[in-house]
Amino acid sequence: MTISDAMPQLWASSLRTTAAGNAAATTQVLDAEKSLDFRIGPECAPARAMQRATRFAAMVLPALLAEAPDPEAAADTVLQVHGELVDVTARHRASLDVAGRISFDGDHVLITVEEMDQPLPAPEAEPGLYLVHRLTDDRGQYCGEAGGFTTWASVPVLRKAPQL
Repeated sequence: MTISDAMPQLWASSLRTTAAGNAAATTQVLDAEKSLDFRIGPECAPARAMQRATRFAAMVLPALLAEAPDPEAAADTVLQVHGELVDVTARHRASLDVAGRISFDGDHVLITVEEMDQPLPAPEAEPGLYLVHRLTDDRGQYCGEAGGFTTWASVPVLRKAPQL
């Protein structure tokens, strides 16, 4: 199964409601879990996989990061890190699909991408990882479910100040 170029109807309607500022809908839809998942099949070359994953994330990140003081800047940073991790993983796949998750807890955006067939290379071998190191406060890998490595990175994002 692959992500499409358009969001599913349920996601789109939920995010529009949240973006419109409906507090009740926000509580019911996104407060339970503020995350998005993606999966890209083997038919996509690494560059195309990165492009599709980034386009999908760009559609939903504004709603996901609505609580951030500068959602556009936060989304831009997350997209840069996300793109690099998807690119490296797609070029070193341990499974057929490249899958991942972007989640926001109010303070950090956690990006996970699975399954890489090797440990995360040093930035000297993958220059795009210099960007990942610069924009994240922590990153790492753990053994994934399909026998490869799941790579994760934490992007710091500040919350909006409460309005009095």
